Amino acid sequence: MAIEKTLILIKPDGISRKLSGLTIDRLDHAGFEMIGAKVVSVSDELAHKHYIELKDEPFFEPLMKFIQGGFHNNYKNKVLALVYQGENAIEEIRKTVGATNPEEADPTTIRGSFGRVATKGHYENVVHASGNAKDAARELALWFKPEELLD
Repeated sequence: MAIEKTLILIKPDGISRKLSGLTIDRLDHAGFEMIGAKVVSVSDELAHKHYIELKDEPFFEPLMKFIQGGFHNNYKNKVLALVYQGENAIEEIRKTVGATNPEEADPTTIRGSFGRVATKGHYENVVHASGNAKDAARELALWFKPEELLD
């Protein structure tokens, strides 16, 4: 199998609940190598580019507000962007992360352990993980410059 790179974002809900270290621990113990990490202030432009394929969905605007910390005011615009690599990393990290809806996620996954459906009707699912190779390539280019990765 080929070595793949994938993007993980610890979202404002994960940062506000102090779950960054636990999330990184789970990813590291899954056997993948971290090759990039930085705290990023999420601009409107970056949020829109990141979620461009969802622009026609009714939840697009709340999604923009969420990724920019609009529901977690003490952590406004902060996410921890990570790049991991390894064999079959995209699919295997998705398994480690769990289903998007934390109520449907296996309890041993990151989202199953730490996610929740908030009272405002949105998922607080702690992380974003690239869904496939095409998304990973596009997202990595949005969030990281090649020289920021140490592979």
